[in-house]
Amino acid sequence: GLDTYAVVTLNDEKIIKADNMFRPWEAEVKSILKSGQNQLKVYFHSPIQHVLPRLETAHQKLPAVSDPTIGTSPYTRKSPYHYGWDWGPRLVTSGIWQPVQLEAWDDIKIIDQKFTIKSLNEKKAMIEIDVEVFSDFEQKAMLQISDDQIKISINEPIHLETGSNLIGKELEIINPELWFPYGYGAQPLYTFRTEISTEKAIATMSKRIGLRTLDVKREQDQWGESFTIVVNGIPIFAKGANWIPSDSFTMRVSEDKYRYLLNSAVKANMNMIRVWGGGIYEADVFYDLCDELGLLVWQDFMFSCALYPGDEPFLKSVQQEASYQVRRLRHHPCLALWCGNNEIEMGWRDWKWHENMPASMWEDYLKLFHVTLPGVCQSEDPARLYWNSSPASDKDAILHPQASTHGDTHYWGVWHGKEPFDFYQQHFPRFISEYGFQSFPEPATVNKFTEKQDHDIFSPVMLLHQKSPNGNALIKDYLKKNYVVPKDFSNFLLLTQVLQAEGIKMGAEHFRRIRPRCMGSIYWQLNDCWPVASWSSIDYFGRWKALHYYAKRFYAPILIVPHFENGTYQFNVVSDLSEPIDATLQVKLLDFSGKSHLKFEKEVQIRPHECAIYYSLSKADIPESIDPRENLLYCSLENDGKIIAENAFYFELPKNQKLISPEINVVFKKEKSGFSISLSTEKLARSVILKADQIGGQFED
Repeated sequence: GLDTYAVVTLNDEKIIKADNMFRPWEAEVKSILKSGQNQLKVYFHSPIQHVLPRLETAHQKLPAVSDPTIGTSPYTRKSPYHYGWDWGPRLVTSGIWQPVQLEAWDDIKIIDQKFTIKSLNEKKAMIEIDVEVFSDFEQKAMLQISDDQIKISINEPIHLETGSNLIGKELEIINPELWFPYGYGAQPLYTFRTEISTEKAIATMSKRIGLRTLDVKREQDQWGESFTIVVNGIPIFAKGANWIPSDSFTMRVSEDKYRYLLNSAVKANMNMIRVWGGGIYEADVFYDLCDELGLLVWQDFMFSCALYPGDEPFLKSVQQEASYQVRRLRHHPCLALWCGNNEIEMGWRDWKWHENMPASMWEDYLKLFHVTLPGVCQSEDPARLYWNSSPASDKDAILHPQASTHGDTHYWGVWHGKEPFDFYQQHFPRFISEYGFQSFPEPATVNKFTEKQDHDIFSPVMLLHQKSPNGNALIKDYLKKNYVVPKDFSNFLLLTQVLQAEGIKMGAEHFRRIRPRCMGSIYWQLNDCWPVASWSSIDYFGRWKALHYYAKRFYAPILIVPHFENGTYQFNVVSDLSEPIDATLQVKLLDFSGKSHLKFEKEVQIRPHECAIYYSLSKADIPESIDPRENLLYCSLENDGKIIAENAFYFELPKNQKLISPEINVVFKKEKSGFSISLSTEKLARSVILKADQIGGQFED
């Protein structure tokens, strides 16, 4: 864990010369150590100054979106976001960022355990366990592999050769408990302990695994080629968000913060997190928590929005980095796939790199992402999909990476392209792994970095906390097109959150509605690395924005989506459940005072794992006397007397609506575990926000 260029000496003797943040560095020091006090020194070189001489001799500078001026970042195996991003500051750190330890052993050392599920069903699991062990000399030993939970053990004599040994054993589990993503079943985990003992020494290692099958099905169909994650035979609609590092200084992210953010993802009905390729390979606890919570992980390798060298030393460094990370993480049931990079293939095609850069740079790209990284994955973790880039359409980079018929896509027409929110409904991806819209954090967070004189979104301080070019003006422009813009600063901040939430809601509901054509919605982004205006649904201090509350609804297992198309109001119901469910579908035409003009009711059986239209209403069925500025369509699903899903369709943009000032009745109760606040009104109250600035936590709704 050395970030990044460092020379390590022990008792003034050089033992390590480091140049990669993402791999461990080890040195044999037995002959250098002495009794008593020993001195370990780590001397860091500036990651910028260290690379500048190389740029002076380079024929052409490698493009790097986050580091366009200086351009040293592509040459350094260091977290790309440290060089600045459009949501984070440029803080090019140096230091020791992982624990340092002196490791000693006698005779034998277990290097690794590898688990391969050979076959699995509800009756029986066959697991192959490969144990890599180093022995100082040829000797006899005993191997024991055990799991206390299921009382299964292997206890056999083995023979060890001098040096590295690979010992393979098969284990049978009767009636195994299967691991499922959140919302599809439980997350049972098995901890296997391996012990190897000789006459003089004992070596142990434990790893926790989950039993599940996982495949990314890419099969020809009527829309092109599917991109569907299938777990234990069930097609999973991936619902989630992109994850960036949770602090600009990686060491400050505590286990409690990981737990809070990932629990928040599950509370919003997410089942997948994409670890984006401009950050870090996250800490072990991150993946442990994803195992426990049922959060699938789309894992990028740490390359993003830049071209990289293809020389032998760089490729060798990446090979060592990737080998370490794959071996470290491959036992986690949460890990769904490996992805080579973020947006580099798209950058070559769409950002004019192919016009401005020599063909040799593309050849270097292929060496890195089509040879080196897939080679490591094939060697160390062959059962998982390696996907060369995100977005990408095929493994050979023949199709355009943004082809809507294949692979995964990123859609940024909304925001970067200044397109209206309803343009989401014109896109039909197979799996959308990035889309998003910015908002400001709420006043309590903004007050952490501003004083009263800064309370203007174009003040120097507010602009400093906005890293997207022209971002504040863009938010205001979208706000003006959709809402009456508040003059009050605090209300302005809050209304931008409503704007963001309503926009992403439109996208997420559309992508779920077109299932199975689209089988994944991963919005940008879950979290922040500092207090900032950004695309996040949870701000740096852990406060849920409006978007996160909305996500809980638009990612719910049962979702009802009203949609207008070809003169018809369609009422779609999406189900992620594995069983059919009986419900009463109700549609009402209401005015904003609560008066009902029309009411339709229908008994339906909602089919599992699909979306279907369960009711349609012609535009001609709406009386001509109905003013679209003061009416809405309300739809709900009721099961056993309980509303399990509800939604509303508005005929006009909020700024055109004739909203009535509502009277909201508040009932407040203190509960054992917190506070209960119930709100009721006779009239429409849009986008009500509850705040409890002095109390930690979130409201259930």
